[in-house]
Amino acid sequence: MYDNLLGPFLQYGFMQRALLGSVVLSVSCAPVGVFLMLRRMSLTGDAMSHAILPGAALGFLLFGLDILPMTIGGLVVGLVVALGSGLVSRFTVQKEDASMAAFYLISLAAGVLLVSWRGSSVDLMHVLFGSVLALNDEAIGLIASIAAVTFLAFGPCWRGLVAECLDPLFLRSVSRIGGPVHLLFLVLVVLNLVGGFQALGTLLSVGLMMLPAVAARFWSNDVRVLCLIAIAIAVVSSLGGLILSYHASMPSGPAIIMVAGGAYILSALFGRRGVLASAFSSRRHKTA
Repeated sequence: MYDNLLGPFLQYGFMQRALLGSVVLSVSCAPVGVFLMLRRMSLTGDAMSHAILPGAALGFLLFGLDILPMTIGGLVVGLVVALGSGLVSRFTVQKEDASMAAFYLISLAAGVLLVSWRGSSVDLMHVLFGSVLALNDEAIGLIASIAAVTFLAFGPCWRGLVAECLDPLFLRSVSRIGGPVHLLFLVLVVLNLVGGFQALGTLLSVGLMMLPAVAARFWSNDVRVLCLIAIAIAVVSSLGGLILSYHASMPSGPAIIMVAGGAYILSALFGRRGVLASAFSSRRHKTA
């Protein structure tokens, strides 16, 4: 058992880098996912993960597998999509979910066309699904930098983020920080998706952000506790997914997301606010 769990990480450097990168990514992404869930913007994260594709694809086609151009491209396009959909919803009759859907679909189509135009199916698969086992020192440095920026932003803006999640109208009535906090939060979402894209690709990077967050919701109501539980689930999912990938010869990114999905199903069934707890509580009330 000891060799099965720790052997791959003790023997191979690529497994050590994959574990380090995915754990740092878990610590950074999971709290952002909690705030997305509390804002009822869970699908926005999925849309944004698709939206960064053309920027990353353009960087890939022009400079190859160079992290910096792909990161800058994904970040710029992600921010354009987020701000563009926000402006359309603010100045027109269209709601934000509809404008976000339009922007991300245009962006996704443009990204696939770009890769198909100049790249190959292998290039497209790499951009879409990433390769956590191929993380190099530069990629890990980028992920660590994004995690540091995320936590530095959480420090002074924590109360504003929580207030805007729970009661945005109250925050707007007592303070003018609602708009800047919302903009900062969108930047953090895009940054973490770009960091996740390096390991899990544009399609799966949102999985490590949202699945631990929604699983944690079955265990607690407290925002800080939610973040800690989500981080714990994300870290365990990263470790379990890499071990599963190694022993079962599975793609590492999908294996990590599948383990996180298993954690969500178990939490939905056995969590303190899950299906079984709700059924037991309902039966007890009827008996009383």
